Amino acid sequence: MDINLFSPVKLGSNNLLNRLVMAPMTRLRAIDSIPQPMMATYYAQRASAGLVITECTMVSPLSQGYMNCPGIYSLEQIQGWQQVTDAVHSAGGKIFIQLWHCGRISHSSLLGGKQPVAPSAIAAVGELHTPIGKVAMETPRALEKHEIIEIVEQFRLGAENAKVARFDGVELHGA
Repeated sequence: MDINLFSPVKLGSNNLLNRLVMAPMTRLRAIDSIPQPMMATYYAQRASAGLVITECTMVSPLSQGYMNCPGIYSLEQIQGWQQVTDAVHSAGGKIFIQLWHCGRISHSSLLGGKQPVAPSAIAAVGELHTPIGKVAMETPRALEKHEIIEIVEQFRLGAENAKVARFDGVELHGA
């Protein structure tokens, strides 16, 4: 059997035209966390890959780690992503959404003044661009057990919203 990168492959229920996968790359082109038409153009231009995986996509307002990051938790975001998935599908491609929660890689100025949350209260080393300028990442607050269940539910809802937005699948960001 002769298999190469350009031969078709089945991934779950998806028939991919080839074995090339565009890895998620954080583009940060959303406005107010809503995907924009330029994002539909960007992803459609890459639809010849067997599979396109989107940039990191927030599962809640408190999962933001970067400015201009798209979300998938509101109707407006779902509608914005529908423009993207429709463009990719029209170009013959398949597209998965990458769902994420940034955890400790954040700052309160990105989270409406709320402290970032993470498994432990250990600060990441580095700086972020925020609405108030470039700042050091803050020490997060350790999640409480009930909050873990809430975040799992946010990921579940993100996956449900991805279905509504006509994505072909979901990738979970594992940071």
